[in-house]
Amino acid sequence: MNLLRKVMSTLIAESRGRGIYHTIIMNITHVIGILRAYMNKLIYFNNINSSIFSLQANSRIEAFSKHARIHIGKFVFIRKNASIRVDHYGKLHIGDKVFINDNCNINCAHKISIGKYTKIAPNVSINDHDHNFKHLTDDHLIKGEVMIGENVWIGSNVVILRDTFIGDNAVIAAGSVVKGNVPANTLFLNKREKSYIQYA
Repeated sequence: MNLLRKVMSTLIAESRGRGIYHTIIMNITHVIGILRAYMNKLIYFNNINSSIFSLQANSRIEAFSKHARIHIGKFVFIRKNASIRVDHYGKLHIGDKVFINDNCNINCAHKISIGKYTKIAPNVSINDHDHNFKHLTDDHLIKGEVMIGENVWIGSNVVILRDTFIGDNAVIAAGSVVKGNVPANTLFLNKREKSYIQYA
């Protein structure tokens, strides 16, 4: 009964701010996203362990190995055109109430963990592996880990590379390339300098 009251009060508040028509359209897209998420869960029923989550238009989750494991927490929201791929013995953990914005890519071949309440802006790329272009070993990929803490904010166009550990409540500035340790409660940014080179 309390849940029903909460849902109704939220719908009324949304209707006042957005208008009834737009609130209805928005919630229809949410329902479609939940149905799309369950379709992905059915396709990869051995790979995906999840509660209720939403997968918006043109987003996809792919598991390319019987050993791949994907855990998606409660009320995770994945917006449009996101690509999540888990291969080999990869383990991907997405905590409760994580928000993943448009056009994000997550590629997991070993281990990626995203803590609860983390927000990821558009066009973010997260990879736990590199291609072994130097051929230092016989493996096609050099694998590592990516661990993102709780309540982290990741700005637009960020690239997160293998062997990166981001602490709780950290903020990753837009356009950053991240590798290594980012302490909790810090703002991480790559320093950039403008340069102008005459060519004429």
